[in-house]
Amino acid sequence: MELLDLLNTPVFTLAGVPVPWSDLIGNICAIATVFLALRRSILSWPVQITGSILLLSASIGAGLGGNASRQVVIIAAAVWGWTRWRQAKQESGEIRVRWGTWTERGLLLGFLILGTAVFGTVLAWGGWSWNPYPDAYIFVGSLAAMAAQGRAIVEFWFVWLLVDLVGIPLALMGGLVFSGAVYFVFLVMVVVGIIDWSRRSRQRIASPSDFSPDVSRADPA
Repeated sequence: MELLDLLNTPVFTLAGVPVPWSDLIGNICAIATVFLALRRSILSWPVQITGSILLLSASIGAGLGGNASRQVVIIAAAVWGWTRWRQAKQESGEIRVRWGTWTERGLLLGFLILGTAVFGTVLAWGGWSWNPYPDAYIFVGSLAAMAAQGRAIVEFWFVWLLVDLVGIPLALMGGLVFSGAVYFVFLVMVVVGIIDWSRRSRQRIASPSDFSPDVSRADPA
């Protein structure tokens, strides 16, 4: 617990609310993750894992059970995504992005709706979150976004956009003011990501099993 206490030690205050080390460094890693994803760099995955470990500590300290659970799943999903992207680079030397099929879009939407309802009910029943359904939505949305990112489909940016729109007020109400401010930065970066990945993609019908049907040269990282 000494490490957890150290990570949650306030660094400074923002709008009268203490900002702990875990929240500060974790969100810096989160911003770096989005930037690297925009550049289609494999480094986005290990950076995301590091940031999620720190944000897990911040969420525990803020009493956000759903958000804490989200970080655990994000770490596992990041390992999967890292493996997918490494495989793609080994096979073609690049990460090719594309638009998802209507089947993939339907699965993402269905998972968001059903997953939020189920997990929100679990959080409310167990008393593990003071705002269960928005908390659950962020958890489920993050998982859906990472699954889409692992498949390198443009829609992953749209899912992150929805997560940001819920995450801003939830973070502010939970006392994570710095996290709320960072979500605003994410909004801008996500919009840039949508434009960039859309430009690099050809809108075409692709098999869900086809990881990289388009041409888009990735960075050496």
